[in-house]
Amino acid sequence: MLTIDDLRAFGADVDEGLMRCMNKEDFYLMLVGRAIDDHRLTALEQQLAAGDLDAAFETAHALKGLYATLSLTPLTGPVSEMTELLRSRTDTDYSEYLSCAKEQFEKLCAIKRSE
Repeated sequence: MLTIDDLRAFGADVDEGLMRCMNKEDFYLMLVGRAIDDHRLTALEQQLAAGDLDAAFETAHALKGLYATLSLTPLTGPVSEMTELLRSRTDTDYSEYLSCAKEQFEKLCAIKRSE
């Protein structure tokens, strides 16, 4: 079962995330579970591979909001950096940012799988 302690160990700012969820632990954990089930990181990878920077920006921006709201700090960093580059439609190699985000996302998924 996904726990607050697991999320702290992952690097999430749990206190901030809980505050945004009116300190309702069950609600916060449910939202984190939904974030884990979200497939937009895969969509972002496909959009970047296709060179669709407009769609990639929209997806990255949505993910940035999701991860930041839940204070999933290890994911927020690389996705925020991608979002800002994509905002200006910077044609660059996003693989390092994407790799970091995917690695952190996989760590978060592994926590849920170990339930």
